[in-house]
Amino acid sequence: MTSIEFSAFLKAISSKPLSVLDASIPLDKYCFLDLSKSNAQLQQVDVSSSSALQTYINNQIKNNKSMVAFGGYNETRNIYQRSDYFNQTNPEAERNIHIGLDLWLAADSPVFAPLDAKIHSFKNNTNYGDYGPTIVLEHKVDGVVFYTLYGHLNVSSIADLRVGQVVKQGEQIATLGDATVNGDYPPHLHFQIIRNIQDYKGDYPGVSNKLDLQFYLENCPDPNVLLKIVNI
Repeated sequence: MTSIEFSAFLKAISSKPLSVLDASIPLDKYCFLDLSKSNAQLQQVDVSSSSALQTYINNQIKNNKSMVAFGGYNETRNIYQRSDYFNQTNPEAERNIHIGLDLWLAADSPVFAPLDAKIHSFKNNTNYGDYGPTIVLEHKVDGVVFYTLYGHLNVSSIADLRVGQVVKQGEQIATLGDATVNGDYPPHLHFQIIRNIQDYKGDYPGVSNKLDLQFYLENCPDPNVLLKIVNI
């Protein structure tokens, strides 16, 4: 199955949007958030400060009369420059291209499994600017195995998990963390689809450099194929 065929397969799993947040939030209460380095408005924001960035995001949600801000897939960002975890001396090797979908809303908001699954792995990724508490689910649909990753969670979300634990579609699996535990970001969910998890457990790169981007885009298709927040 090619990467294009895999994306088409994912899209066809459900004709209706699948939910990783509270399904009662209507899609017209989601607003697009541009955190790309080309967004001139961000030049006036100290993006190295989680509180300053949170104020900007909250204002975007309020101004759009929304409840959730979303975006970030294949988006080149400057917000990672604050962390040595992403930076390299070679500009081509700098990891600054986001390959998941971010959903921005309040800390302690619940997170749900979009499909039946089992717990593949979990981990608290504590590097500055990293995911913080993270869960990876393993799915099998029509014989096809793939994975979904949930990053920036509350520490309590991984306290009582066990590998292999069965999770049903629509079951709450976590709550969102705040800046004190989630890598120092405004509260949000990093949601990512992964075709081949390789040898990772409780972790998988969510930000790529230019050199590896094609691989990651093929291995991690746009999560909107499941969530269907916008038509693609």
